[in-house]
Amino acid sequence: MRPEILAPAGSFESVLAAVRCGADAVYVGGTSFSARANAVNFSDGELEKAAEYCHLHGVKIYRAMNTLVFAEEMADFLSAAKFSAEVGVDGLIVQDIGAARLLREMLPDMRLNASTQMTIHTPEGARLAAEMGFSRVVAARELDLSALREMVSTGVEIEAFIHGALCMSVSGQCYMSAMIGSRSANRGLCAQACRLPFSGLGEADPGERHDLSLKDLCGILHMKALAEAGVTSLKIEGRMKRAEYVAAAVTACRAALDGKEPDLDTLQAVFSRSGFTDGYITGSIGAPMFGFRRKDDVTAAEAVLPGLKESFRKEVKGGESCRADFFAEIKRGRPARLTMQCGDIAVSAEGAVPEEAKNRPADLPYVKKQIEKLGDTIYTISNISAEIDDGLMISAAALNALRREAAEKMDRALILSRKPEYKCNDVDLYIESESRRPSKIRVRVSNMEQLGAVSDKADEIILPLRSTGEISADDRFIIAPPRFILNEEKIKSELLTAKEKGFKRLLCVNLAYIKIGRELGFELSGGFGLNIVNPYAVKTAAEMELTDITAGVETKLSHMRGLCGDVPVAVIVYGRLPVMLTRNCPIKQAAGCSNCKGSIIDRTGRSFPVVCDGASCEILNSDILMMTDRLGEINADILELDFTDESVSEVSRVIKCCRDGRKALDKGFTRGLYYRGIQG
Repeated sequence: MRPEILAPAGSFESVLAAVRCGADAVYVGGTSFSARANAVNFSDGELEKAAEYCHLHGVKIYRAMNTLVFAEEMADFLSAAKFSAEVGVDGLIVQDIGAARLLREMLPDMRLNASTQMTIHTPEGARLAAEMGFSRVVAARELDLSALREMVSTGVEIEAFIHGALCMSVSGQCYMSAMIGSRSANRGLCAQACRLPFSGLGEADPGERHDLSLKDLCGILHMKALAEAGVTSLKIEGRMKRAEYVAAAVTACRAALDGKEPDLDTLQAVFSRSGFTDGYITGSIGAPMFGFRRKDDVTAAEAVLPGLKESFRKEVKGGESCRADFFAEIKRGRPARLTMQCGDIAVSAEGAVPEEAKNRPADLPYVKKQIEKLGDTIYTISNISAEIDDGLMISAAALNALRREAAEKMDRALILSRKPEYKCNDVDLYIESESRRPSKIRVRVSNMEQLGAVSDKADEIILPLRSTGEISADDRFIIAPPRFILNEEKIKSELLTAKEKGFKRLLCVNLAYIKIGRELGFELSGGFGLNIVNPYAVKTAAEMELTDITAGVETKLSHMRGLCGDVPVAVIVYGRLPVMLTRNCPIKQAAGCSNCKGSIIDRTGRSFPVVCDGASCEILNSDILMMTDRLGEINADILELDFTDESVSEVSRVIKCCRDGRKALDKGFTRGLYYRGIQG
């Protein structure tokens, strides 16, 4: 089966461009809950109009509702989803695990697609998504062809990005924009901090270096291989881009999928960042993938925009389903009647009573001449026949009116036949929560020296999976595996070894580890990477057998109490929070590992530490999160202290400050987002 070409649409003009240039499906955002909040997006009326236009052309339409949802917004979220169902949207793209569970309950027949914001990038992650009720997984952008093939083998539909912008961070795991300016990528308001100057050379001034900016992906030349791998949908990124970009991208994809030569020159001219990359698809990551938008990239578009706009100005004819048979009945003493049939659908229009002919009577060639004028519709002629009584006349205007009315009725009939119908259930949003006071200190360590310093000072200890071979098991230990999984079978084997050695607890840093951990018999804790920010997500986590969760780092303190109910909640109160999880190392591509300075520098001179594990990198915040003196304001069960490069003495001192409720730092710290929250 050929994969669908899935096009972005941030405006109705982009819907026209996508459909008229050959897209099989489009995805749009509403005025809320869209991970591209700065796109034009669609009002309710515009969403209905877009759905009707897509269905008229036999094109699917998906609505992106792929943001994290706070508890007080959930009723509005479900209302928006219900409206989407009423207007016939073919599926919803979702990130929040709590919202997904409620949607499955409210709209059991609605297709749910797991957003790339859910960071699903392995077969076990895809299998868990299927258990959660998702029909399709939008795979992480960071996968090569073999990894995508492994995900396809699960039987879950896989959607892969084929063209458009590449974020430096793995989607769903970027908090840089939020930490710097409260504009959350998980809420659709990313300020694209990664496109600003950064240096991986350790320089105080990055100058013209953009070591967090990747070129746009262009995998169009690999479409055949992706199709052969079994990918269901090939997705074009770009809901914030102009309609001409959509036209160029869809046209190139359609040509490539049809075995023709795609026009990549025009596509590059309309938008690129120093050209394109296919790095993740081929597995050739590194320096060639990096690039940023230059003046020449901007001015190149001027020459191609007029032609691209012309490419979708006119309506396009439909396929075989829009080949129409017409039958005209012109009978004495009866209103003229025109029946139009496309496939199994037939409609009729009635007009004026024909008159006795004064000159030339109506005949079949005369009727055909008027009926054939279908230029402004999606229909083509299959056959025209007629029954005409002798000696009658009907005006050309009357026949034209019959043709227009019949075509309009056929439009409505086709739209109705392609509009999905959904059962809608009532959903109870009440969840009981309670005030909690922290009763445990959980410490995350990065090395064996730190572990020695905390062994008698912490109630629970998170330690890297790699450390389990060096120590004996302890019931307090929680294993932290890599956040990005390059080789799932290898990770499973390492976890099984740790389990056989007596380690009992696993930190689920992405959804795949929930599936893996359950099968291996671990006690499961939910990491911050699950982005749990509402009580419905907490309940979902509990249903998936997690025994505790860590609150998402974009949760305000005022929301914390609402999370406390089904399972214990941990809150990070100290540490350098990872602001990005990346597959590309910004330092390696800039300076090489032998010249690594261990951090990148932004245009203000702030230094962001970079920690690599071979599979991925974590870019840490420039300031340390510190809440050890504000513990009385925290509704939670567990206080978590995360240590990276702190010395043994510093680790001991911070833990003591936390137990005493004192400041661990006097300067160089941040309160994170616990007070200021995020926009939107």
